[in-house]
Amino acid sequence: MSGTSEGPTPATELNRPVVTESEILAASGAESSEPVEAVEPVESAESLEPVEPLEPAGSAELAAPHSPAPPSYRSVFTAAPLAMAVVDREGLVTGANAAFADLLGRDQDSLAGAVAADLVDLASDARTWHAYRELLRGRRARLRCTRRLKHPEGHALWVRVTVAPLPPDDGGVLVSVADISDHRALQARLRHLRMHDPVTRLPNRTLFFERLTTALEAESYAESGTGRIGVCYLDLDGFKAVNDTLGHRVGDQLLAAVADRLTRCAQDAGRARAGIPLVARLGGDEFALLVEDSTGTEQLADLAESLLDAIQEPFDVSGRRLKVSASIGVVERHAAGTTPTALMQAADTTLYWAKADGKARWTLFDPERNASRVTRQALASSLRPAIDRGEFALEYQPLVGMDDDRVHGVEALIRWHHPRFGTLTPNRFISLAEEDGSIVPLGRWVLRTACRQARDWQTRYPDEPPIFVSVNVAVRQVWDSDLVADVADTLEETGLPPHLLQLELTESAVMGSSGRPLQALKALSDMGVRIAIDDFGTGYSNLAYLSRLPVSVLKLDGSFVRGFQIEDRAAKGSPADEVIVEAMVQLAHRLGLTVTAECVETSAQATRLRRIGCDTGQGWLYSRPVPPDRISELLGTPGVQAGVGNP
Repeated sequence: MSGTSEGPTPATELNRPVVTESEILAASGAESSEPVEAVEPVESAESLEPVEPLEPAGSAELAAPHSPAPPSYRSVFTAAPLAMAVVDREGLVTGANAAFADLLGRDQDSLAGAVAADLVDLASDARTWHAYRELLRGRRARLRCTRRLKHPEGHALWVRVTVAPLPPDDGGVLVSVADISDHRALQARLRHLRMHDPVTRLPNRTLFFERLTTALEAESYAESGTGRIGVCYLDLDGFKAVNDTLGHRVGDQLLAAVADRLTRCAQDAGRARAGIPLVARLGGDEFALLVEDSTGTEQLADLAESLLDAIQEPFDVSGRRLKVSASIGVVERHAAGTTPTALMQAADTTLYWAKADGKARWTLFDPERNASRVTRQALASSLRPAIDRGEFALEYQPLVGMDDDRVHGVEALIRWHHPRFGTLTPNRFISLAEEDGSIVPLGRWVLRTACRQARDWQTRYPDEPPIFVSVNVAVRQVWDSDLVADVADTLEETGLPPHLLQLELTESAVMGSSGRPLQALKALSDMGVRIAIDDFGTGYSNLAYLSRLPVSVLKLDGSFVRGFQIEDRAAKGSPADEVIVEAMVQLAHRLGLTVTAECVETSAQATRLRRIGCDTGQGWLYSRPVPPDRISELLGTPGVQAGVGNP
């Protein structure tokens, strides 16, 4: 049997009968409480056949051929189109009609004295054999079962066997056999149509999951095989464009051609292994290959590579030469403990990774990457409720003057105290907040909390120069909310002077700003709020455009500072980085901007930045991000010593 389809029963299986279903009635006429054994599944229409009530003994029953009987009954028995045989209490045939002999391909005279159970295979399973023996002893009312017999001419013969008792005076039982081969063939044909895709003639999603479910059952791999299973989940890249431009007829022809190539790849792989992978079309332009008893990820990787190579070759369809590619998600694991749903979810996730990584490739399932995805989904779903539950908090990192070592300001950095994942830094959730829009309410909370804290410091230390607070702003906050109104309301509510608030936007967000974002930045600047470009030097670095923006501060990206020569004389810095930083500082000063250097970690870096003319520094040399009370300890300190704010 092909690994990609169902077909006729293999010839090797015709050497043995098959038990498909049995009905056993007790002698009282009630259905037996014993469970029905089904060695091979059957269609529900057959298994749900009603049980006919037992006819009372009397004139309607047939007498044994060797007993005296009215000629009319013998004539009926002989001429009946239904195959029948009379069997004595010992289980031997005492008489059979011509229909019985013809159906089984036997000589009618040779049937006398034959063991009836052998003729119709009633001894192939213990339960049916026991019920048959009980019926011969008069303890059962009737037995019905379906069997696949081997005809002497070599073909398979599906029959329904019914065994019913004869009157006590006659003794024995009547065995009737009905040929249901055509019915079974029709059932098989209908099943094939129901389980196969009409476009590609491949197994469809229903059959694929049926095979997958069977393969994952413990008895399928407990005693033999590798106990492993693999799936290649394939999706065509750009197939929608073919359908949209050339029509569904051409699209269907392309799918059929793809199916042929996948089938050939599966057959080639099967020659080198124990079995041929099942190829199925799951829907649209999605296909799957099921590898039972896989030997490891290398086998699935080789198969995926061969599939990619086959698909990348051009297709000749309706006089057109079409070229498509495919993305494949590959999963291979132990079958034990795996469910069809879990396996296909993993395959679907891996297919998504292959698409996201650039398409036209295969990607192997990575549990760690999947765990990260699951965590990301969990965070995204709990972001908005976390704002209401008060799970967010702010920490502050000092911005220290390079010339006086005093705290001039602080940057507010958000932390999420997640009940499950612990304390999370912004890189774990800010992108999620920007995607789903929760960055807007979250940004408002950060702005109010930071301004309120800055105003508190100003009130508590009136004799000290007030420090400003720097708040990061996402581009979506500018587009999706009235940022200018939010800032104005917050300043009015907290009483913080506008010049003590600094808003940081990344260089890629600010450069190229036009329309509403640019108008918002200008309005904020006119209000007295400081605008800073964060991570300057890593994005567009459009100096000409910089002169037209309402920016007052440049924050140099930490990658430049890390390139400075450090205290370890064996380690060499990058002279080019120093030259670039010095040039940017001089340019910023000529434009009337102040410069903050990020990621200052050593005193040697601070000394170089001071010599270059940098205005303020930020980094672990001075302090890590700390709670507000630690910042309060730094205020009023004549000079910030290295690491004084660190735990």
